[in-house]
Amino acid sequence: MNILICDDEREIVDALELYLKNEGYDIFKAYSGKEALEIVSENTIHLILMDIMMPEMDGIHATLKIRETANIPIIFLSAKAEDNDKIMGLTVGGDDYITKPFNPLEVIARVKSQLRRYTTLGSYVKRTDVYKTGGLELDDAYKKVTVDGEEVKLTPVEYKILKFLMREMGKVFSIEQIYENVWEEPSYNADNTVAVHVRRIREKIEINPKEPKYLKVVWGIGYKVEKYPPQ
Repeated sequence: MNILICDDEREIVDALELYLKNEGYDIFKAYSGKEALEIVSENTIHLILMDIMMPEMDGIHATLKIRETANIPIIFLSAKAEDNDKIMGLTVGGDDYITKPFNPLEVIARVKSQLRRYTTLGSYVKRTDVYKTGGLELDDAYKKVTVDGEEVKLTPVEYKILKFLMREMGKVFSIEQIYENVWEEPSYNADNTVAVHVRRIREKIEINPKEPKYLKVVWGIGYKVEKYPPQ
């Protein structure tokens, strides 16, 4: 699941990221309410740890905007311990409130508790149109491909090839299978056509296209997308 940590104190964000990654969560980071809104609008987020006092846009106003379209759990982080601040945070749509300084283990326990409620109540539906391996992610609902969080622009044919291979990661497909599924017509001398598109995809998604991490050739058989655990 994806957790967004939003706090203008980078040390706090980094510390929470370390603890939550060790629990198996994927982490997004923001340092203002404005950045948090951008991340929520562009990604699937399942829970937010939200600081209250931040530049550009504070956590209260960011939560009000998020609540216009999403009901994901939001846990406030704040140095303020006064009851009025807690009441304000919960009134605008916060689900929980943790006062700084805090014990990271307590934060993890509260995160798990909120996610448990979120999934149990049916607010969270596991998406089946997002394919991910390592830092490579294809979101078919938004027709978007990202590598380590950075969007990659593919042509329609390149996108179809990558999607076809990512739907069954680790499985090797022949050039004929790729061509017939993507172009939806019989394959006649399609080797060069597929190879050219694969090379272009590699140039966009691989750090070193000559030594690809994701889109690999199996000599004499075809191509596959390697399956890795989430980063």
